[in-house]
Amino acid sequence: MSKKSKKSKEKPVESKLFQNLKRTVEQHMGAHSFSAFTIRDLIQRLRLAPQHEPILHDILSFLEKNGQVKLSGGSFTWQERNTDVVTGILRVHPRGFAFLQADDPSLYPEDVFIPKHLTENAVDGDRVEVAVNPIPTSDKGPEGRVVAVVSRGRTHVAGIIRALGHGGEAFVHAPLLGSSQTIIVTPTEERKYQIGDRIVMKIVEWGSKESETICEFSHYLGHISDPTCDIKAAIEEYEIRNDFPRKALEEAAQFGAQVSKKDIENRADFRQLETFTIDPDTAKDFDDALSLTKDKKGFYQLHVHIADVSHYVTLGSALDKEAALRANSTYFPGTCIPMLPSELSNHLCSLRPNVNRLSVSVVMDFDPNGKCIKTAFMRSVIRSQKRFTYREAKQVLDGKKKSQHKPTLELMVELCGLLKKQRYERGSIEFCLPELVILVSDKGEPTGTDYVEYDITHQLVEEFMLKANEEVALNLATIGKNLTFRVHDVPAEENLKDFSLLAAAFGFSLPKKPDPRDFQKLFDEALDSPYGAYLATSYIRRMRLAHYSADNIGHYGLGLTHYCHFTSPIRRYVDLIVHRILFGEGDDKLTLDKIAEYCSDQERVSAKAEGSVSLLKKLRLLQKMNKEDPKKQFSAVITRVKPFGFSFEVLDLMLESFVHVSEIGNDYYIYSDRSMNLQGKDTGETFQSGNKITVMLTEVDLITMESKWSFVPATASRKKNEVNKKGKESRNKRGRKKK
Repeated sequence: MSKKSKKSKEKPVESKLFQNLKRTVEQHMGAHSFSAFTIRDLIQRLRLAPQHEPILHDILSFLEKNGQVKLSGGSFTWQERNTDVVTGILRVHPRGFAFLQADDPSLYPEDVFIPKHLTENAVDGDRVEVAVNPIPTSDKGPEGRVVAVVSRGRTHVAGIIRALGHGGEAFVHAPLLGSSQTIIVTPTEERKYQIGDRIVMKIVEWGSKESETICEFSHYLGHISDPTCDIKAAIEEYEIRNDFPRKALEEAAQFGAQVSKKDIENRADFRQLETFTIDPDTAKDFDDALSLTKDKKGFYQLHVHIADVSHYVTLGSALDKEAALRANSTYFPGTCIPMLPSELSNHLCSLRPNVNRLSVSVVMDFDPNGKCIKTAFMRSVIRSQKRFTYREAKQVLDGKKKSQHKPTLELMVELCGLLKKQRYERGSIEFCLPELVILVSDKGEPTGTDYVEYDITHQLVEEFMLKANEEVALNLATIGKNLTFRVHDVPAEENLKDFSLLAAAFGFSLPKKPDPRDFQKLFDEALDSPYGAYLATSYIRRMRLAHYSADNIGHYGLGLTHYCHFTSPIRRYVDLIVHRILFGEGDDKLTLDKIAEYCSDQERVSAKAEGSVSLLKKLRLLQKMNKEDPKKQFSAVITRVKPFGFSFEVLDLMLESFVHVSEIGNDYYIYSDRSMNLQGKDTGETFQSGNKITVMLTEVDLITMESKWSFVPATASRKKNEVNKKGKESRNKRGRKKK
């Protein structure tokens, strides 16, 4: 009796069950120290009986008080005490995960990967301390978690008011901090807040996943209903430099509007050579022009003329300092934030037709098989005879439009074919993806979309630019010059396996150890299908990011040992640096290291800013379509299937969204791990990657930049199409009677 009484009074932490289970939890979480677990995760992984759930709660509470685990956002993470802690700058990907660039590269030469759930409340640009996992978990490289924010990368943040409090405060959504972060802006006499106001805030107190971020109102940008504010808001949100310093503008203006006779002296004169540019419809900054001839023996001579920006933007000038800070031009729908003032970017440097222009020419001789046998580099002067758009050049090639330059365009197609063949042979992958362009009015209102096909005119320009970039990199490396390489590392093996599984779900098979040729074959087949673009972008996402580096590791994606960026100095600072190195200026390794790192960072910032505005314009266009036709149906393709629903891509807009399992039908759907699909228990209806479906828009939230959709069953979709078809036939009959 006494024993029974003693046992009943035993503290939970002293019970054998508690201690045994605690040891099991410690071993499991310690072995997966850089993973986050919910209570449900642990019950499933440890195969615990339902009656042991209360004890598990007690164990986790004990471990949390003891500092062994940390609770954040409903998940527990193990607090490893014997890890390396490194300090560096955090770079956050748009999808939430991040990378740490260590202050001391000798400790970790590779970037440290940080999963989304382990970034804590750190944001892009923060200097942080990261605990690095001592046990490699994959071939992705080192992984870690943020343990402390040393200093913040910014003091202000842009956001949109989503709700108002009773005390006059506002609750704000800031894309930089994510939708899960609560942000409160204190009241101000300066302005009465309204839902949808786009504002810039000064951060008073940084919050965490469990606490609010407190801000003060700084200034007003506009309202979310006003599309003219989209780019202005992105400039503030991503800290894009917009206004040029007065001194830089003065330097740009002093060159005048024309090339002087003095500037032409001592340059190769190619003004009599047949030369033209091929660019997008909306382009204003023409970096490159082309000339091509072929002799009677079948040998080609290709001139790639690149704007000589380095003649105007000299090292240490105000223009140079501003260009270095911007690092690149940023392209929004209908607008460009240029790296150089328009006097240079759109005028004096731009290779416009029928005017003299200073250039740097790469002259390449090719044998009849397309092998480059000789290369020369020189400062030159050109006079382009024609500004082609891609569309216009294609019309000429197709015989739909007449041009004196048609023979040269056909010759370019011929040489392009030879260079493409070499690319395939060395394992370079070409996607030929169409580009979706959002068309906007002068007021920033989206008016529609335009699919720009990656036709032969795009391909020939790309092949010639790639070859020029390669030849410059090879030449400079051969003569012992340091330079800023464009590098692309070999992908992680597990990422390739992951993509192989995804491809299989879409009906494409790959060998166990696929090489680039296997992937090229897959994309050649897949790009003719509705989900080809999705597979290509999924593959790209699983690759390591290409970036700039003073150390050459080659370019995996292009299959090249030497590659740099040289052909776009109007819009990329790295290209300007390579121009200078080519003519004997500034190849200090330490300086190039810093330039490469900074330009890589700014390239990612611009990509995020561009992507955010493009997404917002797509959502505005969807909202407009929905008002015109609330029951409009969209074709989509399922891209990923999870136990709780599936992701899909709306084909017309290349927009990805999600439908929850509860919204796809009246059946009960069961998820299969093996087949990675959802199947109806009663109907047998199956949803898997690659399935074409029909969806209808139900809601657009411009504040959080999200869209909600409903799944349209196949029968309903067919009925809608039949009604549309009958209506169209009826209208056609009425139209014929009128005639």
